Amino acid sequence: MFETSHGEPPVPAPVVEEPRGCLFALSQPPLMIFLAVIGILLLLAAVHDLFLL
Repeated sequence: MFETSHGEPPVPAPVVEEPRGCLFALSQPPLMIFLAVIGILLLLAAVHDLFLL
């Protein structure tokens, strides 16, 4: 054990931030715009295949 009776307060451990998960990444506007464009293109391709071919 460490001796702390010298009158010096123990040094606190640094605060470690929790890693940000997938939901944080999905909430970013550029990624949401990209995913929306890809989704619209897929939707347009599906509608074209179903109704126009």
